[in-house]
Amino acid sequence: MNRYLSGLAQKSLYSFLSGAIAPLAFSPFDIYPMAIVSTALIIILWLQSSPRNAFIYGYIYGLAFFGFGVSWLHISINLFGGVNIAGAVFLTFLLVAVLALFPALTGYLGRRLYCSKDHGLSLLLVMPSLWALGEWIRSWVLTGFPWLTLGYSQSDSVLRGMAPVSGVFGISIIVVFTSTAFVLMYRTTLKRQLLLGVLIILTWFSAMLAGTVSWTTQTGQELRVALIQGAVPQEIKWTPEMRQPTMDLYMNLAQPHMQSDLIIFPEAAIPAYFHQVTDFITALQEETRKNNNHLLTGMPVYNRDTDKHYNAVVLLGSEIDFYLKKHLVPFGEYLPLNFILMPFIDFFNIPMSDFSPGPDVVPLLDMGGYKIGISICYEDTFGEEVIQGLPDAGILVNISNDAWFGDSAAPHQHL
Repeated sequence: MNRYLSGLAQKSLYSFLSGAIAPLAFSPFDIYPMAIVSTALIIILWLQSSPRNAFIYGYIYGLAFFGFGVSWLHISINLFGGVNIAGAVFLTFLLVAVLALFPALTGYLGRRLYCSKDHGLSLLLVMPSLWALGEWIRSWVLTGFPWLTLGYSQSDSVLRGMAPVSGVFGISIIVVFTSTAFVLMYRTTLKRQLLLGVLIILTWFSAMLAGTVSWTTQTGQELRVALIQGAVPQEIKWTPEMRQPTMDLYMNLAQPHMQSDLIIFPEAAIPAYFHQVTDFITALQEETRKNNNHLLTGMPVYNRDTDKHYNAVVLLGSEIDFYLKKHLVPFGEYLPLNFILMPFIDFFNIPMSDFSPGPDVVPLLDMGGYKIGISICYEDTFGEEVIQGLPDAGILVNISNDAWFGDSAAPHQHL
C-alpha cells in the first residue's frame, strides 16, 4: 500500500509538472515544441495507469495547465470587478477546476479505449481524436471556453499552414498525433519506429506545403483603414468625470484620419450607453457623412423594451447599424450556472456584469456595399462562428479591450 501511494504521489507530481509546462507553448513564451513535450509526458503516465488513475493524473494535469495558463483572470475580477482577492481567487479556481475535467476525461477514455494488441498503433487514432473532441466540447459547453486550445500554440510553427484547412482543432490533432507517435517509438520495433518517423515527417511536411497556398483572393479594391487607440487607463475609464474627456479624445484622434474609408475604435471605447451620448453619436455620424466614410466603435447598448444590456459595436455612416456580442466572457460579462453559484457570489459580495448575449445569427454590417464580419474580443476564439461571415465578408474586424488583464499573459495569448 505504501509503495502504491508513493507511486501515485510521484506520478501525480509528474502530471502536475507536465501540465505546468504546457502554457510555455503559448504566447508570450512561444516555445511551441512544449505542446508536444507536455502531451507526450501525460500520455506516458496514462499508458502506465488504470483508467481511474488516468482520470486523476489528467485532472492534476488540467489543474496545472489551466491554473498557470489562465491565472490572469483574477486580475480583472479583483482590480476592476470590485471583488476582494479571496473572491477573485475563488472564481478563478472554480473555472480552472471545471476546465481540468476535460483532460481528465480524455485520459480516462483514452485508457479505456486503448488497445495494445497492435503494439499501440491504435493509440495514434484514439488519443488525438479524444483530445480534439474534448477541446471541441469545451468550446461550447456552458457557452464555451476555448482558451488555450492546443492548436493555438502552433501559430509560429509550420503547423499554422493547416489552419485554413483544418481549423484549430485539426492542428490540435496533429500536435497530439505527433506526441503520441514519439511515445510509441520507444515502445515498439525498429520497423514500426521507422514507420512512425515517416508519418511524423509527412504530416509536418504537408502542413508546410499548405502554408504556401494563398487561401484568399484579392478584390483589387484598396481600402484605407485607421485604427484609433485612446489608451485611457482602465482604472479611471468608467468614472463619470472621464466620460466627456474620453469622447473628446476619440473625436480629436479621429479628425486627422477622416479621409480613411473606415475608422475603428476599440471595444467599449465610449464609456457610456448609446442612448446616453446621442449628441456625440450624431456629431460623429455627421463627420462620416461629410467624408463619405464609415466608423466602427465599441460601446454598451441598452434596450429599454426588453431591459437588456449588450456589449456592442456601432457602425456609423449614412445609416446606423449595430452588432451585439453573442459570446460573453464567463464571470466577466455573465455568471454561468447562476442558480448554483449565486449563493457563493452573495457570500463573497461579488458584483457581476449582467450583459445579455446578442442573436446567434446576424446580418453582416454593410459599409456601402462592402460587407464586414464583426467579432468582439473573446469571440474571435470561436472560429466556427467567425467563419459564418465568409465568404460574403470582404474583411473581418475584431475589436478588443485587453487592458482588463494588465501586463499579464492574457493579451499575448489573445493575439
